[in-house]
Amino acid sequence: MLKVGLLGAGRIGQVHAVNITGHHESTLVAVADVHGPAADRLARQYGADVRSTEEIIADPDIDAVLIATSTDTHSDLIEAAAAAGKAILCEKPVDLSLERARLCLARTKGATAPIMVAFNRRFDPNFAKVQQAAAAGEIGKTELLSITSYDPAPPPIEYVKVSGGLFRDMMIHDLDMATFLMGDAPVQISAVGRALVDPAIGAAGDVDTAVATLMYADGRLAVIKNSRRAAYGYDQRVELLGSEGLLALENMRESTVSKATRDGIISAKPEHFFLERYARAYVIEWQAFVDSALHGAPVPATLQDGITALALADAAHRSSETGQPVAVEL
Repeated sequence: MLKVGLLGAGRIGQVHAVNITGHHESTLVAVADVHGPAADRLARQYGADVRSTEEIIADPDIDAVLIATSTDTHSDLIEAAAAAGKAILCEKPVDLSLERARLCLARTKGATAPIMVAFNRRFDPNFAKVQQAAAAGEIGKTELLSITSYDPAPPPIEYVKVSGGLFRDMMIHDLDMATFLMGDAPVQISAVGRALVDPAIGAAGDVDTAVATLMYADGRLAVIKNSRRAAYGYDQRVELLGSEGLLALENMRESTVSKATRDGIISAKPEHFFLERYARAYVIEWQAFVDSALHGAPVPATLQDGITALALADAAHRSSETGQPVAVEL
């Protein structure tokens, strides 16, 4: 049985608590959060203790920690937990600073337990099927990838101010997915971003609408489109064009029922947001972590994967600021 300490009792921490306690090989032992009442509520809900972060990491009876705290704490907590011999699942990004994230990787090279980054979309069955089909050569040589990722509404402005910006907070998922689906990281990125949805986002120094073009060493291309607003729901689509065909991933909808009349065809909207869209992916992600921590299975989303995605996000951010293509430095 994997005994787990949860660091962070916010929205994503609550999602993980459900999966930790719902798995037959893991149990939630303790919860820590800087906001005491949040930790109290979550701990009571699942019969866990409330402890400090330091107490959880120092407890030799706790086998693993799940890091769902603010991003600026991730690297420090990864290093401390690794030094204590804990298995680690950490939410993305590894850090807001690429230099600090790279230092974290160097400092944890000798870790005895697995360290996994929570890129949940890798575990979505639909994304996984696209990746597997492409890797098996089912559409020939992949040539052009298109990723559409639109949120239903922008986050609170206070979150925007500490998020690291759209490229590190939102597009980082799509940049990781481009690497996952294309089997390699790009060598150059061109990006442009604008604040079209909410002027307050622009005033905070961020953008809410962006497009990035990724160029690969062998000439392949990928295009990522992001927006913080889609009035119809959470829009998550992929098209991967190859020399012998096309793989397409469509939206998950609130219902599979459609109505067709002489006036037209009506179908349901996409599922509202990531909690609904990727609920199954979070379950599969936790299973993958348990398999690594308890049974020695390979880590499917490594700390290096997290740093690669952060390097791509930094390159996209710099390109959007300078108006020039930026070479990717991994």
